[in-house]
Amino acid sequence: MAGTVTMYSTTWCGYCRRLKSQMDREGIAYTEINIEQDPESAALVESLNNGNQLVPTVVVVPESGSEQRAMGNPPLKWIKDSLAA
Repeated sequence: MAGTVTMYSTTWCGYCRRLKSQMDREGIAYTEINIEQDPESAALVESLNNGNQLVPTVVVVPESGSEQRAMGNPPLKWIKDSLAA
């Protein structure tokens, strides 16, 4: 699978750890950004989630170059489907 995946997370988030292990197991490459260490990314996460700092928030840009997709606490299937779009 090609395209880019960016996951916005925190160190204490159990849902983040679970999603990272699922993506690792599936061979999905991703960039992780800790929103507690990067105020700009925290603001981005808030803008994508109606003002909430919801983690994990995942942004996918498919290889096709179609419009990026973002979702808070997405299932692995959503990430795979978004990459394939």
